[in-house]
Amino acid sequence: MTANNNYAVGFLGTGYYLPEKVLTNADLEKIVETSDEWITERTGIKERRLAEDDVPMSTLAQKAAERALENAGVKAEELDLIIVATLTSDRIIPSTACMLQTRLGATHAAAFDLSAACSGFVYAAMTASQFIKTGVYKKALVVGAETLSKYINWEDRNTCVLFGDGAGAAVLGQVEDGYGILSFDLGSDGSGGDAIQIPSSGSLMPVSKESIDKRLNLIHMDGRETFKFAVKAMGRTVETSLKKIDMPKEQIDWLVPHQANIRIIQSAAKRLSMPMEKVVVNIHKYGNMSAACIPIALAEAAAEKRFKKGDIVALSGFGAGLTWASCIMRWSKED
Repeated sequence: MTANNNYAVGFLGTGYYLPEKVLTNADLEKIVETSDEWITERTGIKERRLAEDDVPMSTLAQKAAERALENAGVKAEELDLIIVATLTSDRIIPSTACMLQTRLGATHAAAFDLSAACSGFVYAAMTASQFIKTGVYKKALVVGAETLSKYINWEDRNTCVLFGDGAGAAVLGQVEDGYGILSFDLGSDGSGGDAIQIPSSGSLMPVSKESIDKRLNLIHMDGRETFKFAVKAMGRTVETSLKKIDMPKEQIDWLVPHQANIRIIQSAAKRLSMPMEKVVVNIHKYGNMSAACIPIALAEAAAEKRFKKGDIVALSGFGAGLTWASCIMRWSKED
């Protein structure tokens, strides 16, 4: 196949899915020593969604993917590529993307999972966009999905109040010249990898009775170090993406950030000189859903028709690794 590096790539459609079960701050007060006031003041979270014990991440991913395909007017058999960004895959093998491929009937699509934690959706979308930009593929499905509730230590008040479950998806394809993805920035600093981790989750420390007894198979986080990193990374990565196309920050119409902490979001908005009414925020409803945060916020805002064709939309995230990612796009979908 002859490659062409002149194709404009954008989001053809988006979709999201959230479990029905709601866990409020009041509910958490009955589980661990905390309060609604403490959680709200420090994080901005009021409630989060939890998948039932027998519902795997792939179920959430499938529902979000089906809605994104419908919104894009694209059939599953038209897909050339499926990437699922997640840190809570159903199994180590096979990849959730392969399971999704057969469930959707996307018989012509290559499929793989991508691990970049909370930055995962932007990492995956930018990866997919390169295949389309060069003409190798025409349409790709990118999903960010998590069931973090299955990896939470419900006795640790510093982490159990933060996380929720959900899935968001987007279909990428060719769009009009001048629209779609204009620039992006992906980065990492592995020296901070211990700040957010599940110690017993792989070949370094295989899951065992001993590791389970010590809760090492659950999420561990250095909240202070994570916060310090995030405050710098979230705004800085958007500035890097803007610099690549010589676009002033004043031209951004909407910021869609990772939903980890309202104070981090406010800090990024301030750095980018953006009023909060132009920042998509849903952390109060869903908490931190890792790779699912950005696509759900994007799809929810699109469904509410907040974006108009031609708007400059910035996505920005950070996560375990440590990783960061952003992209600048000119919204190409006309609703």
